Amino acid sequence: MRLLVASRNAKKLRELQRILDAAGIVGVQLLGLDEVEPYDEAPETAPDFEGNALAKAHDGAAATGLACLADDSGITVDALNGMPGVLSARWAGRHGDDAANTALLLAQLADVPDERRGAAFVSAVALVVPDVGEHVVLGRWSGRITRSPAGAGGFGYDPVFVPDGEDRSAAEMGAEEKDGSSHRGRALAQLVPVLRELSR
Repeated sequence: MRLLVASRNAKKLRELQRILDAAGIVGVQLLGLDEVEPYDEAPETAPDFEGNALAKAHDGAAATGLACLADDSGITVDALNGMPGVLSARWAGRHGDDAANTALLLAQLADVPDERRGAAFVSAVALVVPDVGEHVVLGRWSGRITRSPAGAGGFGYDPVFVPDGEDRSAAEMGAEEKDGSSHRGRALAQLVPVLRELSR
């Protein structure tokens, strides 16, 4: 079966492929947005991760006729009342500017003591299968925000996020290591039974 992943982020596609491989799911061909005819993508205007993920999955399924998986994820920071949240990718004003987003977040937390720097990565993953139905799951990865970036792996806020029980940032962890514990990994794992059934 062909499964559209509503993303142009190659790292997300590789992450999902690793999870499928680890679950022993074969017969699923992943396609990114760059591998299908362009279509109008609705702006991410929902107030929560679930709404944005579901809208993207519905758009992809309607435009291509393929089962479509989409995620919306970001970081929620306790001292900022849950922000950046759904605005994580454009927190500094320009979508996807990881360095600027991270620098702004650290500046906003400059005077916040270590014991109040709690945060969590949150990922909503939606799967829409034409003429079958939809599934939405949520994964959460709790930790804290550091005072300076560390590590060259990952993307987004990974260099300033240290998961609970770790002394390394998410950017210092290996890809396979993150799959089992990350917010997106936890969300995708909940969809494994559905994807296994669809692959048959």
